[in-house]
Amino acid sequence: MTQTRSNYCGSAAHPVSRRGFLGTAAVGASAFAADMTVLDVLKNPAMAAEVKKRNKRVILLWLAGGASQLETWDPKPGRPTGGPYRPIKTNVSGVEISELLPKMAQRMDTTAVVRSLNTKIGDHGGGAALMETGRKKEPGIEFPDLGAICARELGRADSQVPDYVSMYTSTEGRRRGTSGFLGARYAPMFLTESTTPDDLQMPKYINDVDHKQRNDLRKLLAERFQRTRHSHVVNSQNFAYQRVRGIMASEKLFDTEQEPQKMKDLYGPTQFAQQCMIARRLSEAGVPFVKVARAWWDSHGQNFETHRELCADLDQSMSALIDDLKQRGLLDDTLVITLGEFGRTPRINASLGRDHFANAWSMSLSGCGIKGGTVYGKTDADGNTVADGQVTSGHIFATIFEALGVPHEKEYHIGARPIPITDFGCKPITEVLAKTPATNVAKTS
Repeated sequence: MTQTRSNYCGSAAHPVSRRGFLGTAAVGASAFAADMTVLDVLKNPAMAAEVKKRNKRVILLWLAGGASQLETWDPKPGRPTGGPYRPIKTNVSGVEISELLPKMAQRMDTTAVVRSLNTKIGDHGGGAALMETGRKKEPGIEFPDLGAICARELGRADSQVPDYVSMYTSTEGRRRGTSGFLGARYAPMFLTESTTPDDLQMPKYINDVDHKQRNDLRKLLAERFQRTRHSHVVNSQNFAYQRVRGIMASEKLFDTEQEPQKMKDLYGPTQFAQQCMIARRLSEAGVPFVKVARAWWDSHGQNFETHRELCADLDQSMSALIDDLKQRGLLDDTLVITLGEFGRTPRINASLGRDHFANAWSMSLSGCGIKGGTVYGKTDADGNTVADGQVTSGHIFATIFEALGVPHEKEYHIGARPIPITDFGCKPITEVLAKTPATNVAKTS
């Protein structure tokens, strides 16, 4: 009997064979797809069909410090809170966003905006923890973040690439993310000083043959040990070693010098743009979750000058990422998210800045499972409160899971205790989904 992905728990104690995982009909294509360190796999129609059928991916553009909704997705023209920038029309009739995002205005048909987040926590640490895990902290339990859950749900048992990569340079708190109770298997590969992971290269005194022979010896000794001792720990160690060579081979995925100049020009010269290009390379190679952080949105002073610079970078990089994914046939299977720990106050302070604000702010979703061109929720005329469709972090997480084809009511277990992957009582925002979930239809307010 073939074992399917739905009944595989992810533990090394319950291994899945490649043929069992992919099915005999697709084994030719899947044998190639298992080594997803090769780019441009979708150029082969047989491989494309197999990869598309099985892989969903997420790229999270984390706006660290809290971007202003009024200078991005929810402008308030002519109001005392509105600031100097005007709204502009988009390629979707009736939808307007800030003039600081002109390229994204022409790609709103791929994107849904949620304008009615009320998350209530207005400090960096607490707000980030809430938006990373989708729920408030609870004593005695460490919840996994969105990346770890996506790695667990979307990752392949035989994948040779990382499940979760986080590029998070020089920003508020340098938050690393957490796999929580899911364990180290789903912890992020965290890059903070460089866009290239450390320690992927073998020492110069060890060649590829030496490395393989050492691994063969380790495997022989482990198998001999297992004949008399059945241990999940040994199984887990063997599983980790099986991935080492593939992850070492993934080093080239982080090297943007392999990209043609026209692709570099498409994204732009900034660090954030380069990381977005790497995110596309990783996603194309099968990495389920990539987080790219853009720092310094915490604009307590000179908000408008700050957002002119930061929005230009976001607009260029995000639009390039969407175009690149679409051209490669990946956008329908890749969910691109913009999110931060909170928004900015409608009130403009004495330093011409906006302060922390979690009571009425915005985020966006593009691509996989999303009904492009939609806007959900509404704030009042000055942006001080949510006027319609209030949602929390839990509703956003439920929406993300459903867009990816992961039932939002799924549960994990810690001992006998069930832990739902979505916070209690939170349903998807069906209005922004391309397909209504088969589970309970959402009430989002």
